[in-house]
Formats: sequence, C-alpha cells, structure tokens
Amino acid sequence: MSTLRPTDLAREHGISTQAVRNYERHGFIPPAERTPSGYRIYTEAHAAALRAYLSLVPAYGYAAGGQIMNALHRDALDEALAIIDRGHGQLLRDRDTLAAVRTAMSHLTAESEATPARSRDTGTRTVGELAHHLGVTPATLRNWEDAGILAPTRDPATGYRVFQADDIRDAELAHLLRRGGHPLDHIATVVHQIRTAGGTDALASSLEAWQDRLTAQGLAMLHAATRLDAYLTHLDGRTPGLS
Repeated sequence: MSTLRPTDLAREHGISTQAVRNYERHGFIPPAERTPSGYRIYTEAHAAALRAYLSLVPAYGYAAGGQIMNALHRDALDEALAIIDRGHGQLLRDRDTLAAVRTAMSHLTAESEATPARSRDTGTRTVGELAHHLGVTPATLRNWEDAGILAPTRDPATGYRVFQADDIRDAELAHLLRRGGHPLDHIATVVHQIRTAGGTDALASSLEAWQDRLTAQGLAMLHAATRLDAYLTHLDGRTPGLS
C-alpha cells in the first residue's frame, strides 16, 4: 500500500498541511496512522476522502459536506444519503422559486405596460379596499401578513393597516402565485427577492446570475457524486450497487 505525506494531499488542492490536519481532526477524512516518530501516514483512501469532502462543499455547503463525511465514517450511509437528498430537494425548491419569480415578474411587467402611467393607482389602500380590489377577504390579507408576505404600515392615528404602492404590488403578486398553487412560505421567498432587489426592474438584472448559480450548484452535485462514489470503494462493507 503506497503512503502519502500531508504535503502530498495539500498540494493536490492548493491548501495548507494544517488544513489537512484540521479536516482529519473534524472527521472529514479518516484518522491517519502514525510513524514511530509521530508523523502522519496517509493513503490513497485519505486522498479520496479529501477529494470527496472538497467536492461536497460547493455542492451542499461546508456544514452539510462535513456532516456527510462524518456520517460515512460512522458507517451511517443512509444518514449521509438523507443529507444529500435534502440538498437536492432544496435545489429543486430554489429552481421553483426562480421560475415563480420570473412568472410573477412577467405578469407584473405586462400589467404595468398595459396600464397607462397616468391611470395607475399610486395611492394607498386600507385592508378592506385592497381585499375588494383582489377579490379576497381581509382575513386572507392578514394571513399573508402573518406569513411575511405583506408588511403594511399602520396609520398612527387609527392603528389601521395602510397599504402603499409596493404593498399593493406584493399583494397582487401573492394573489397571482396563490392561484398558481404556490404555498405561502414559497410566496414569501419570492416577495422577499423582489423587495431586496428594489423592485422588478432591479430584480430582472439579477435573474441570470441566480440561474447561473443554480446551474453551477447542480453541476457541483454531479461532480461530488462521482468523488463520493470513488471514496466509497475505499470503505469496508460498501453497499452493493454503488460501484
């Protein structure tokens, strides 16, 4: 069995030998044997483990990557696979959110272009007025507020909810997505994306970058699967069918 030095593992990835030792200490790679003088002895199995861990980071994040490797080293393969499954589920939800943002933005943009600027309603509305405008109940709007979708201000004199132009846009967006069957927590995420971007015009410029990030993560997951599969060949009791 060929042996490797810490510098051999570190050099392959452009990291420090201290980083390799830290990964060993945290259980991301197996414990190394030691020479009589105390020097670490690594093998190709350690190199495969390090490749697997470093490929998991861009795919699932530092925390999940470490959890996956620790689970494997506890012989808890199903636990590791469950973490991977959750990562894929989150990526799919992110893709759904991006699609919903694009759909909603297209709807709002088309509506804006179809409405002459002079006739657009830029005033405020009460909860009853906005509910009537959308054809929903005031209780529905209050539920959306509880879910973090709407954030109306309050009239200082009466304490009643006051919906400004951005609140009305968010409510119209929520109404559109609810009709499309999206859950409230999903809608809250979409509305938050538009709010933090400063409106639909600013958000449009970031959608391609958002798509690129999701694509890169999906490709990273494919790469990580290959590295992880290679590492599993070095572990005892490999599950049949994973080779």
